[in-house]
Amino acid sequence: MTSPAHTPKPPYYAVIFTSVRTDGDNGYAQMAEEMLALAAVQPGFLGFESARNEIGISVSYWASEEAIAAWKANAAHGQAQGRAKDWYAHFRVRVCRVEREYGY
Repeated sequence: MTSPAHTPKPPYYAVIFTSVRTDGDNGYAQMAEEMLALAAVQPGFLGFESARNEIGISVSYWASEEAIAAWKANAAHGQAQGRAKDWYAHFRVRVCRVEREYGY
């Protein structure tokens, strides 16, 4: 069983990536695995969650807006972003500040 990311007490930030995939893998699975491993060692990375059906939703959690900007500026991440049209028919990125959370 997969569990949600363990995040610190708010505030922190969430980057929500919503997408519709193109047909075929086109190297996506390997690149996604590489990007998650790379993101996990970036300063300020807090966690990651993802689900896919017709629409995929991936949420990465970050300590600050500066950490998000550094991840966006990462050269390897930029190369992966350059292949977006190989993998996505549509996508949207939303950056949010998490003010509160609850659950068990």
